Amino acid sequence: MISDHVEQYLESLRPKREELIEEMEQYAKDYHIPIMEQTSLDVMLQIMSFLNPKRILEIGTAIGYSAIRMAQIVPEAEIVTVERDQERYYEAVSNVEKAGYSHRIKVMYGDAFELSEELKSHGPYQSLFIDAAKGQYKRFFDEFYECLQPQGVIFSDNILFRGMVAEEEVEEKRFRSMVKKLRHYNEFLMSHPELDTTIYPIGDGLAVSKRKNS
Repeated sequence: MISDHVEQYLESLRPKREELIEEMEQYAKDYHIPIMEQTSLDVMLQIMSFLNPKRILEIGTAIGYSAIRMAQIVPEAEIVTVERDQERYYEAVSNVEKAGYSHRIKVMYGDAFELSEELKSHGPYQSLFIDAAKGQYKRFFDEFYECLQPQGVIFSDNILFRGMVAEEEVEEKRFRSMVKKLRHYNEFLMSHPELDTTIYPIGDGLAVSKRKNS
């Protein structure tokens, strides 16, 4: 995990972001809305720029921040994203419209599992980004893996969860079950015979898993 002073240094080197993006970042900070940490996002976006996926499925829209950032970096991509919190859904739709990406970003309201068939109908996808309920990552994987094309890439954010997954004993009881599930998910990704996975200890932890040709 990157220390605060290193992260501050990296932030000082980043080009100034557009006004809407900075407004979204401040809004997320003010209202405690989880958006992807910048270093993890930088790595994911650079990998996506190399892959140039035509279709991306995002599980967990929040206010549309990462969807907009992906649309900016992959100019030909169509992004399907789902959010179950109604207030955040409306914020996301508004932000996507302000950014001018309504024609490329489809924001769906509801539970990803309940909307599973509709989400799959927009595939196949070249990239899958999982950034929703941490205790459900394995279920998200199982539900949507088959709509990912061979050589497609899965990005799983927050898989180190504040470093707790590496601790022998999690002190806060409310996180123990979720952390246990994340550990199992990480082990599952690393041992999956159809995937090549790397876990990056940046931000809150980012797993990048490439599906093999088989």
